[in-house]
Amino acid sequence: MPSSPPHTGTRRPGWSDLPVGLRAALADRLGAPVVATRTATTGFTRGFAGVLSAADGGQVFVKAAPHDSHLANWYWREATVLDRLPPGLAAPRARWTLAESGWFAVALDAVDGYPPGRPWEPSELTTTLTAYAEVAAALDPPPSDLAALNPPHLADLAQADILCWGDVAAGREAPPPLPAGLEQRLPELVGLESRLPGYLAPAAGLIHGDLRPDNVLLTSHGQVWFCDWTWLCRGPAWFDLVTLLLGGHAVEQQEVTVAALAGTGGASSPAEPASSPFPKVTVATPALTTDWLDTAFAAHPATAEAPPDALDVTLAALAGYFLTTAATVPETATEQLAAHQRRSGEYALDWLARRQGWG
Repeated sequence: MPSSPPHTGTRRPGWSDLPVGLRAALADRLGAPVVATRTATTGFTRGFAGVLSAADGGQVFVKAAPHDSHLANWYWREATVLDRLPPGLAAPRARWTLAESGWFAVALDAVDGYPPGRPWEPSELTTTLTAYAEVAAALDPPPSDLAALNPPHLADLAQADILCWGDVAAGREAPPPLPAGLEQRLPELVGLESRLPGYLAPAAGLIHGDLRPDNVLLTSHGQVWFCDWTWLCRGPAWFDLVTLLLGGHAVEQQEVTVAALAGTGGASSPAEPASSPFPKVTVATPALTTDWLDTAFAAHPATAEAPPDALDVTLAALAGYFLTTAATVPETATEQLAAHQRRSGEYALDWLARRQGWG
């Protein structure tokens, strides 16, 4: 039995909310008393997330959740993926896991980094896109250790969970609020999103599956780390690219991950990024236009074999998914998720409307 009740609120638990037995077990596994904690108080999941600093100077980033929750399964899955990522891939690695007092915890490398700004700042985006090209190349073809996990194919996930405009048109899903003038675009949205599974199906490589700016860490030395690998799946890297660009399309609530929490003495650095294949951009303000995002997508190596309308098709599908799912908050999520979904859907629809010339 847990020595203290599980956290049941709609926000992340703090260190003091964890069972006493779990806190003691974490300290034992660290090998020295925990003398400082830096925990996330915001984010999209209700699990504990924070950097633990030990008396001997050691640090780990810990995620923890009740053992019978979906989050515990997600954390276990992420640890399994991280153990099998190719050496040198820029991702914090899992150090160990433990189960205690009805909770499951995973300890990861604590990275001394920070999340990219929103909207995307040109130099940060260029650095991130260059680093992601290396990740995409490392996962296609899939390394045998990761392929052995039999990750799902994004085409199947899209068909089952992402495509929503067709359900709206058929009356199976309540129509989400749409900007004035776009209500009559439902037939076009249905048509665009319907192409997505067919575009995804030929892909044999692996992708991150949940690539957003809040899952990216930048360091003062110009390195980039990609975090939160729970949703690894088979699919084309250009899908990751769309969600990465979309996530920095406008300012919004950021998911707090290792970036905002880690102190000094973090993980060793990955290889320095190679020179960028993307255009150097000088702008008067840090915000990027959708025209520049269009150019960044088209210029990226991950889009070399993408269908000509892959960006439009993906934006349409993501807009429908985010806008319709914003109406409900799953039990694993914090109250911030609904606003994040709604804004992401609005950004996707805005970007798509600009590309399509919808007034």
